[in-house]
Amino acid sequence: MFSLAGKTVVVTGGGRGIGRGISMAIAQCGANVVVSGRSKESLADARSELEALGVQVHTVAADITRADDIARIVSETQERFGAMDGWVNNAGSASPDDIGPLLGVGEDQWDRVVDLNLKWTFFAAQAAARAMTRGGSIVNITSRSASHPNPNTGHYGAAKAAVENLTLTMAAEWGHLGIRVNAVAPGVVMTEELAKVFNTESRIRRQVETVPLQRLGTPADIGPLCAYLLSDEASWTTGALIAVNGGSPVPMGYLSYLHKVNSA
Repeated sequence: MFSLAGKTVVVTGGGRGIGRGISMAIAQCGANVVVSGRSKESLADARSELEALGVQVHTVAADITRADDIARIVSETQERFGAMDGWVNNAGSASPDDIGPLLGVGEDQWDRVVDLNLKWTFFAAQAAARAMTRGGSIVNITSRSASHPNPNTGHYGAAKAAVENLTLTMAAEWGHLGIRVNAVAPGVVMTEELAKVFNTESRIRRQVETVPLQRLGTPADIGPLCAYLLSDEASWTTGALIAVNGGSPVPMGYLSYLHKVNSA
């Protein structure tokens, strides 16, 4: 893989799932890794795994939806390593309590999903860019949901689409500062959380049948691309929106929605 030796990279939501896979990939490339997340237990597990790769690791228990926590991630990174070279905006989700058909989405549900996935992704990127005094690379993790219909998760898809648009504008505004900004849009990646939703063979099979490569993704499938975008080998890559989905054009929620409608 590409060398990140001598670089320091922050991964939000890096203690589990896709974030854990990204943290592992950049550690394998030699970067110092700062992992933030809300679960101290997951952070501790991630730290042990990453340190076994021989890199320096710092963990920050933080809630990305709090401005003071974002500032603390930045300050602790600077105190520990002196500078920041990369930031991966991975934190984001939609809890089961906040999803459903658009006709039933309430204001509080909308605000929780859009704030986490759009508002705080932007302010985290802004904080990172302000700290990158010698230039750097920001990678926003979006979703295939950003460019496809998303029954039952429409507000999540809308937020991710907005992040992709912001990625383009960040790349345009911050390029002269030596800061590159790109977005990675995973398809269906089987994490521990998703396994709770895809809890039957039939649900998994329906989704796999839409994937030309005939399997769902894993967290390890996303990390190498992020490592490339963070590396000097990608020094002329900015404003890119890159899909990693096994070739499938079908969003996860669409099949579940069709199944529910056709079964009614």
